[in-house]
Amino acid sequence: MTEEQLLKQPADAYMNQAQQAFFEALLRNQRSELQVQIEAEIQVLREQEPNSDPMDIGSAEEQRQWQLRLLEREKKLLNKIDQALERLARAEYGWCRETGEPIGLKRLLFRPTASLSVEAKERQELKERHLREA
Repeated sequence: MTEEQLLKQPADAYMNQAQQAFFEALLRNQRSELQVQIEAEIQVLREQEPNSDPMDIGSAEEQRQWQLRLLEREKKLLNKIDQALERLARAEYGWCRETGEPIGLKRLLFRPTASLSVEAKERQELKERHLREA
């Protein structure tokens, strides 16, 4: 099934078997690509040669810290993908964990790991912003 075919399906077909299979394949593909990327970045970190020039050392350390932050973000995304696959296995994928309402195909295509509807996510972000400002 293509994205176009997915979006043309009637509303009452939401999260039917074909749609679940589409998102499972999408998530598994993203997971595989992300694992390859993470492994390549770890290999680059392992192969970095130590420098004796203080300027090079500082620059290399800054680059290393940036790569480590990127790896951390990618590992978090990997966890989110695993959680989405678990929701698929429990037939909970595509439904807002806060309201139980459909998340929506367009949102899931944009962010396949979404567990909240747009409205619930906006409420969550507003609450977080309010707590930071308090």
